[in-house]
Amino acid sequence: MRYLVPNRTTHVVNGVAKWLTARGISLLGSRVLAVRGRKTGEVRTTVVNLFTHEGERYLLAPRGNTQWVRNLRAGGEGELRLGRRTQRFTPVEIADPDKPPLIRLYLRKWAWETGAFFDGLTADSPEAEIAAAAPGFPVFRIVPR
Repeated sequence: MRYLVPNRTTHVVNGVAKWLTARGISLLGSRVLAVRGRKTGEVRTTVVNLFTHEGERYLLAPRGNTQWVRNLRAGGEGELRLGRRTQRFTPVEIADPDKPPLIRLYLRKWAWETGAFFDGLTADSPEAEIAAAAPGFPVFRIVPR
C-alpha cells in the first residue's frame, strides 16, 4: 500500500492550517478531522481538505494509506470540525474505478499544496494515468450522521 511519511515542512504547514481551521478559518475547504485511534481509542486529529463533487462531499488522502485513513476505516465514523462547528459522519470508501474524476478535481483545487504527493500526476494528466494511480489514493464520501 502506498504511504508517504510526512516531512518537517508538511508538519509545520499542517500545524498552521490545523490551528487556523480549529479557530474557524477554513483554507479552501480545510477541516479538522477527528477520528478514534484504532489501537488506543483516543481521538486523533489532523487537517484535511474537504471538497464537493456533484453535490456530495469527499475526503482524499494525498499521502496514501495514512494513519487517519486506517483509523477511519477501522472506526467507521469521524467528525469534521471548523471552529466550534462539528459534523459527525460515516465514511463510504470510493472504489478505484470511480476515483479519477475526484482525483482530478482534488488536483485542480490543491495541487499547489499537495501536488508533490502525486508523483508527477496533474489535473491535466490523461485519464489512464489517473486511473492507474487511483489505488494509491484513498477517497471517502462523507455521509452526515
